[in-house]
Amino acid sequence: MNLTIQSAAKACPKTDLLVVLATEEGKLELPDGVKLAPLAKKAFGGEFREARLTDSLSGPAARVLAIGLGKRKDADTERLRRAGAIAAKKAEKVRAGSLVIWCSPAIEKAVGGAEAAGDALAQGAVMGTYAMGFLKSDKKKPYLKRITLSGGGAPFRRGAKHGDVLGRANCFTRRLQDTPGNLMRPRDLVREARKIAGKSTAIRMKALDEKAMGALGMGSLLSVSKGSSEPAYLIHLSYKPKRKAKKKLCVVGKGLTFDAGGISLKPSAKMDEMKYDMSGGAAVLGLFHALAELDLPVEVHGLVPTSENLPDGKANKPGDVVTAMNGKTIEVLNTDAEGRLILADALCYAEKKVKPDAIVDLATLTGAVIVALGHELTGVMGSDEKLQDALVASGKATGEAVWKLPLL
Repeated sequence: MNLTIQSAAKACPKTDLLVVLATEEGKLELPDGVKLAPLAKKAFGGEFREARLTDSLSGPAARVLAIGLGKRKDADTERLRRAGAIAAKKAEKVRAGSLVIWCSPAIEKAVGGAEAAGDALAQGAVMGTYAMGFLKSDKKKPYLKRITLSGGGAPFRRGAKHGDVLGRANCFTRRLQDTPGNLMRPRDLVREARKIAGKSTAIRMKALDEKAMGALGMGSLLSVSKGSSEPAYLIHLSYKPKRKAKKKLCVVGKGLTFDAGGISLKPSAKMDEMKYDMSGGAAVLGLFHALAELDLPVEVHGLVPTSENLPDGKANKPGDVVTAMNGKTIEVLNTDAEGRLILADALCYAEKKVKPDAIVDLATLTGAVIVALGHELTGVMGSDEKLQDALVASGKATGEAVWKLPLL
């Protein structure tokens, strides 16, 4: 899929599908030369997620899709991001080969400016092209080949370029997550990390194998992989900007490529979803996928302890005691609590070897968070209130909403 960006002042290019946006209070604005039937314009109310498809009476667009953002006071970048995704998905559904998303000055103003609008629309549109069926034997090539974003000049273009980078990194992360455990093993995560490092001279990568981890005393991490024929690794990615950075951040992501629970075996129902237990690690790799193209002024380290957790004669047993890198002993009462075991040594490594100003740990640790917060929020816990507040604020800005835990 090819993404292009142009000024809204230019004429709308010929396209199979044109997308326009509006709030409930605002009128449905159209590019010059595009006309709709009066009844079609009246039927559109601008409600959030409302999407109304109609034929164009004249102009460069064969069809027009109007997408609502709801009330003007509620219109923000997250709603615009969702609108971009709706546009891309609808274009594929109606078999449109080309898509133009036109963002009017009124919409840009409503969401905080042209740059913010371009960023959000690009993210949404690119993420909207992602499809899970990449392993199907009869997979079809996507119909949508070209997306054009049209908005307010240089600021819109700058934002859209940034959003394109984030959107592609998100799609990359999703592909890692959706790949089944037989094709996304610890060694495959290492391979993906190595590919990322090869894209930028600012990124370096090393992978500690079991021998190297053993020499460092990582008995906690190594205990989890004992039941698997696949060896464990600790992936270490580092990004250093051209200028000396004032801050150093370390992001640690849980990389259990498949979690059967070990001896404390999980129920068979939905066990296939345990391929997603490496989502924290996938997010770290996705971060570096974006860092390869973004010139950020902060030094970033990414750690991914990656392993499988399977039952075997050599696997951890309930009641076993293992020793972490910092010398602390851990009693394993339930082998399905493996995430904290691999993360313990990764966090010790971060503290002793990386020595960052802050550590952010990303992990699918417990379904209890979903019970508490549902599927719309991610729980955050920590020892630093300022860091937690920064994550909450960042979540609001990016559409990745987080909530402080515990609730009381």
